[in-house]
Amino acid sequence: MSGQRKHKLSDVFIDYWDIITGFIVLPLAIVFHLYHFPILATIFAAVGIGALAVTISEIAEILAERFGEPFGSLVLTFSAVLVEILILFMVVLEAKHHPEVMDTVKNGIVATVLVDLNALLGLAVFVGGLNFKEQEHNEDTSASYTTVLFVAAAMLLVPTTISLHSSPEALYKASIIISVLLFIYYFFIFKFQTGTHVHFFKFTKRSRVKKYQKEDEDDDYYFDKKSSLFLILFLVFLLVLIGVLSEIFADDGVKVFKSFGLTAGFVGILIAFVTVAPELFTALRAAKNDEMQRVINIAMGASTVSILLTVPILIFLSLIVGIKLTLDFSPLQVGALLLTILLVWKTTEDGETNYLEGLSHLMIFLSYAVIAIFY
Repeated sequence: MSGQRKHKLSDVFIDYWDIITGFIVLPLAIVFHLYHFPILATIFAAVGIGALAVTISEIAEILAERFGEPFGSLVLTFSAVLVEILILFMVVLEAKHHPEVMDTVKNGIVATVLVDLNALLGLAVFVGGLNFKEQEHNEDTSASYTTVLFVAAAMLLVPTTISLHSSPEALYKASIIISVLLFIYYFFIFKFQTGTHVHFFKFTKRSRVKKYQKEDEDDDYYFDKKSSLFLILFLVFLLVLIGVLSEIFADDGVKVFKSFGLTAGFVGILIAFVTVAPELFTALRAAKNDEMQRVINIAMGASTVSILLTVPILIFLSLIVGIKLTLDFSPLQVGALLLTILLVWKTTEDGETNYLEGLSHLMIFLSYAVIAIFY
């Protein structure tokens, strides 16, 4: 009897480790924050954000199956982007006392896109390629996203260029104008994606090289039995908890990262991985199930939203709290962004991917990480 009980307890932990971990470390992070243990508070806050973000991705996947593509990937993407916005905005608030953290925010924005398009896409394509040799997707999806990403990157060059020869006030005004244009651009992209050209973001054909085998699903999973309304409300609740953890992470993390002498670029990558981790797990599962279309939708869709939605929202929120966030990115950041988009275009243009292309993305990302650590 005791053996069966232990077996059931282990099954519960395996199925719900993420939410159990999140609920355990949340109060610990708060306690360490209140009693001024910044290193422990930062670590537990980061673990809590990552764990609860995985729960969000699990719930988003359930909603994704109910809504179908491309709406399913959009649910997951928006959930991850909300986590990204929460963390970065809490870092922005620290700029009142530590103005230098603005560099971390800008690095976080760029790093999230680079992690999506290189680490996430690269690892998923690599793993999928090892399992299926070649995997197919709708080339209209990647063509549309590549065009959008090129235009978005070019728009980010405007404030960067103005910062070289104009006043800080001109730079700030240009940043606001560009953020408004980015938001307007995304409004039409969303309509394109979910209305007029929804067929561009769907694909049913799978690899013919290896038989498709879907992973076994747990029929007893608690959230599978709940209504969509309940799941959406629970997502909001989890985002509130992540907001609390993000404030702790930002407040104590700034002091910890500064004391350890970590560069803004490296901190940006750390923030990116915390926010992208749930999407990464989902993309890897999709790749192993030969659902490369979903991988493309997640990786390129998340990158698009990170630029076109995260940037305007952060600018708007910063404006409300009286902090001037500008979009003057460094040549390294813009160059890495453009180079990554070029590589994504070459990887996805023919509607097929293989493990060598995935490995190429991983090499680009690791090279950027080396620069971020020492630059």
